[in-house]
Parts: sequence; structure tokens; C-alpha cells
Amino acid sequence: MTTTAIVTGAGTGFGLALTRALAGRGATVIACARDAARLRTAVADLPGVRPVPGDVNDPAVRAALVAAAGERIDLLVHNAGELGPSPLPPLAAYPADALRAVLETTLLAPLQLTQLALPALRAARGTVVTLSSDAAVEAYPGWGGYGAAKAALDHLSAVLAEEHPELRVYAVDPGDMRTEMHQAAFPGEDISDRLLPEASVPGLRALIDGDLPSGRYRARELAEVPA
Repeated sequence: MTTTAIVTGAGTGFGLALTRALAGRGATVIACARDAARLRTAVADLPGVRPVPGDVNDPAVRAALVAAAGERIDLLVHNAGELGPSPLPPLAAYPADALRAVLETTLLAPLQLTQLALPALRAARGTVVTLSSDAAVEAYPGWGGYGAAKAALDHLSAVLAEEHPELRVYAVDPGDMRTEMHQAAFPGEDISDRLLPEASVPGLRALIDGDLPSGRYRARELAEVPA
């Protein structure tokens, strides 16, 4: 059972659903999100959850997360990400500054946070999870910026696993979810057919609790999806 975890993007969506699940099993969870008021409200009734609000692109926030976790980190979940412009633009019209922002949050911040957390992760022989997407492996019009960032994050995870065999490093595709980010990708459309983020949590829990080797997995193939 995971005892100390850091979860980024924990104020809403999948990050919050995972934080609730971990807290319900007795874990200490260091929860991070940009919106301080929203984060504190979301986790106020969750035992063992310590909110550390802020932007993971901020070095001071990353340092605060690792300091709050202490000398042992059993689980680090890189859930925070950046969709990019909404509506999603084609690559021919993709603003360079917007792509830099996507890469900063989705790729560079996870690497820099992992670098800071490595001593505590290695002490615990811990687990690193990066949130992937089918956009990392499939070509969808409009998803070039986000998909490229997630593909790079997948490769970063694979290399980290090779460099640190004492850790388990997973890139996890949670599947399409009914979240604010997914709604922003389809402005004005009805996304009520997508499953709630809670549907992807059992698969990730099975991965964390199990003994599968480092690699890329689809969460909903690892555990039965709740009705």
C-alpha cells in the first residue's frame, strides 16, 4: 500500500478522483493544483491530504511538494497538464508561444519535479506515473501540440525506467474522461457519453498495487470499469 504520494493537478478531474481513492486507503497525499481555493475545498474532508497550491512550473512549488512529502516518496503522479488553445488549432496555425506553454507544463515540469523527488523515490523504491493519452500514439487533427507533448512524456518515462530500474515507471492512458479539459477540447459539444474520471482510477490502483514491469498501460484494461 502506498503511504506517501504526490499528485499534481489534484483539484479536479482524474487527479482529484485519484487523491480521494488514495486518501480512502490511508495514504498521505501531497496534493497540488493551481487554484488554491478550489484545491482546499476539494480536499478539505479527505484525511491525510496536504494541499500545496501552486503552479508546477514554479520551482518554488516543486520544492514545496517534495519538502512536504519528506524523505520517502512512494508514489509520484504527474497528472497536471496543459491542453493548449481552445478550440484546438491545426498545426499550420498553432501559435509557438502556446506550444511552449503546453510543453512547459506537460513535459518539462514533470521532469524537473522528478529530478527533485528522485532521492526520496529511490529511498522508497517508489513508483512514478505519468498521465498519457491516446493522442500520444494516434494522429488526430487539432491534437498536434498536446499529442506531441504526451508522446515526448511517454518517451521520457521509458528512459527514466531504463536509467532507474529500482523504480517502477508507468505511462498510463486513462481513456477519454468527462473532465473540464476534455470539454475545452470540444467547446460547445456534449461530452456526457464519456466516463467520469473515477472509472479510470481502479486500473491505476491495480497497477500501483501490482507488480507489472515499467511501461505504458491503458488504465481501463487493468481493472473492470465500474458501471
